[in-house]
Amino acid sequence: MSEVQRMPVADVVFRDDLYPRIETHPVTVQKYAEDLNVLPPIEVNQHKELIDGWHRWTAHKKKEAETIPFIVTETKSDNHLLELAIERNAKHGLQLSQSDKEKMAGRLYSAFLTGKPSKNDAARYKEHLAKILSVGNSSIRRWTSRDDKDYKRELEQVAFRLWLACNTQDEIANATGWSQPIVATFIENAQLSNLDKSQQSAATHATDFQPPIYNVWKQQTKTNGSNHFGNSEVRWLDNLLYLYTQPFDMVVDPFAGGGSTIDICKKRFRRYFVSDRKPIIEREKEIRNHDLVGEDGKVSLLKPPQWSDVKLVYLDPPYWKQAEGQYSNDPTDLANMDLETFTATLAAIIKAYASKVKDGYIALILQPTQWNAPGREFTDHVGDMLRAVKLPVDMRYSVPYESQQCNAQMVEWAKENKRCLVLTREIVVWKTNGGSK
Repeated sequence: MSEVQRMPVADVVFRDDLYPRIETHPVTVQKYAEDLNVLPPIEVNQHKELIDGWHRWTAHKKKEAETIPFIVTETKSDNHLLELAIERNAKHGLQLSQSDKEKMAGRLYSAFLTGKPSKNDAARYKEHLAKILSVGNSSIRRWTSRDDKDYKRELEQVAFRLWLACNTQDEIANATGWSQPIVATFIENAQLSNLDKSQQSAATHATDFQPPIYNVWKQQTKTNGSNHFGNSEVRWLDNLLYLYTQPFDMVVDPFAGGGSTIDICKKRFRRYFVSDRKPIIEREKEIRNHDLVGEDGKVSLLKPPQWSDVKLVYLDPPYWKQAEGQYSNDPTDLANMDLETFTATLAAIIKAYASKVKDGYIALILQPTQWNAPGREFTDHVGDMLRAVKLPVDMRYSVPYESQQCNAQMVEWAKENKRCLVLTREIVVWKTNGGSK
């Protein structure tokens, strides 16, 4: 026990949020005030925060005493202070009511759960609570049962979100405090049947979705989303998820842009493995930093944990000169390459993914370049890809924005040169014939 000292009464810090007695007793204060000299010292921590002795301290204030005797016990946290305060109260002074003890048990246990303890650690802490609150283990189990259920549900939600984002089992274990076998079992059981009805509806496109019937997907304007130059149109990707994937299939997107792939995959319960050569700051924790083209110009694939889980590779790359200088000035940026290198590199990316994905699809969205091309020449990137990539084409989709217009300068140029301006955009979907490696 530390040495008894004295300090000004006004220096004592009372934390009402950390004091276990919910009701105080004026009669006790009056009794203590009759003879301050016989009262034991109060107990404070290293910050002069009161651990034990509210009635004694209040009695000193009532008598307008200048100083009060105290001892110091160091605390490690607010929770530690509250535990000590409860222990002291259980040994002397007025006892906590059963209702107060239940509230304190819930508060301490909830705070303890933020450390993501194991099941055994939680059981030991409950025994500790029973001891400091002077109650039976059955009372603690009853009082904390709701916390256990909420905590289990919270951890399951965390694990599920991480699993959808294709985090590894080790990463999920670190985030939840679960053991490896528990994580493995959770992943094995993460099936559609575990979702509630509203989630199942979203996962299977049963609500707020119009299935595509034709291969022309007209859209009036771009869907609101992240303000990013290359942000992909979420409605087109939603159609692709509906046509080519099932709930919990994995989608790979190495041109993640503003993160629209993440958003729609979360909504439809598809697993997503996404990256970008320069993730936007506000989503850098969600989008992996990966450049598909190395400094040597060679393709370096974004590799998911298991190729066998991949059912759709979604590619929305820079459209050559249409995006020149928008992302960077690097020569390995697709937007800054010469046409021959752009075509060869993009084709190599498609072929590389096709060699890895078994029984899946690769979807490429691309628009011809005209206005930004040398000499305003029409540059048919889709035609170039179809010639370069010898894979079976499942379908070609036309995806125009009906409201898209060209400016007055472009219109005048078209009239003077008797040329039509490009508004077309296509999604080409290839069927893969590769194998998981």
